[in-house]
Amino acid sequence: MSTQAADTIVRHSIVVEAPIERAFKVFTEDFGKFKPKEHNLLRVPIVETVFEPRVGGSIYDRGADGSECRWANVLAYEPPHRLLLSWNITPQWRLETVLNKTSEWEVRFTAETASRTRVDLEHRKLERHGAGWESVRDGVAADQGWPLYLQRYADLFGR
Repeated sequence: MSTQAADTIVRHSIVVEAPIERAFKVFTEDFGKFKPKEHNLLRVPIVETVFEPRVGGSIYDRGADGSECRWANVLAYEPPHRLLLSWNITPQWRLETVLNKTSEWEVRFTAETASRTRVDLEHRKLERHGAGWESVRDGVAADQGWPLYLQRYADLFGR
């Protein structure tokens, strides 16, 4: 896995031993299997994380009491090559409801061979979060941010 952080952009990548179609499908259909449940804005434990696979859909956590936290919007859904999502979490780790104050994260899937796929994640426009945006950058770039998600995703392929 590799990591790169620019001032307002965080980049991570990983290679999985899977055809591109499967890599994309696992990322979207099994997102809740690799998203850490402790990454939670709800006041109760998360029972599931749902990725709605369409433009206009969301990624949301559902709590044990039925409450929901929609923390990402699907802006582009282009199987099996690309996803673009908003990051609706403020520097204070609360939900952001104004779309032009959210950052975005793009995931690109590139077939290296018929059975191997490179997954590149770029989290950008972090400055749109306003004062304190650097804490969002630092959080998603840290070991418990995108690197953890991508490693847990890769683990689903039995590496």
